[in-house]
Amino acid sequence: MLRASSLTAGGAVLLLGGAAVVGELNWRLPGRNQGYEPVQPVEYSHRLHAGELRIDCLFCHTGAETSRRAGVPAVSTCMSCHATVTAGWDVMLAEKQAALAESRDPKRIVSDRLRPLFDAAGLGADGKPDPSKTPKPVEWVRVHALPSHAAFSHERHVGRGVPCQACHGPVETMERVRQHAPLTMGWCVECHRANAAAGPGLVLPPAARAADHVSTDCAACHY
Repeated sequence: MLRASSLTAGGAVLLLGGAAVVGELNWRLPGRNQGYEPVQPVEYSHRLHAGELRIDCLFCHTGAETSRRAGVPAVSTCMSCHATVTAGWDVMLAEKQAALAESRDPKRIVSDRLRPLFDAAGLGADGKPDPSKTPKPVEWVRVHALPSHAAFSHERHVGRGVPCQACHGPVETMERVRQHAPLTMGWCVECHRANAAAGPGLVLPPAARAADHVSTDCAACHY
């Protein structure tokens, strides 16, 4: 009886462990992170930069035209603007007006949102190197992640004229970037089937299947 109970208990543990593993695997399968919107180390606003200021995606994501990966901007790219733009326009304008009224030079103000960027660049609030800080890359949290066996190429899609929003959604309206599309294999295949292989532009599903559509051969994406 004791042995049977032990076996039953052991089987239960195995079943529970197996369920936990399967649950973990399912949780990590592609397509389960739609809506994922992690907090980033720097509060970068795509709504402001890509939307209001209309900065082209390729200014920051320089690899999108020439590489499989779009890449994330280096600290130096951010500092090309923020070496002088150190706070919101309203804050900087108020300081200039106050300085004018008080007959003094405007103070340099670095907003709390930009301090992590200055820290990453190894700079103090005065914009000069701070010996107590070590320059380091910004550790951005990855939002869009495909499994390693899926070889998505930004170069191919951008070269075809596929807009960033087709996969990433209306990033120009997002204060913090989130995963807009499911990014499942079925979602990708449906888009390939809707678009002619030699045709310009992009047809977004749901749409009729093109007669000579973009390849859906396994080797097109799994190589």
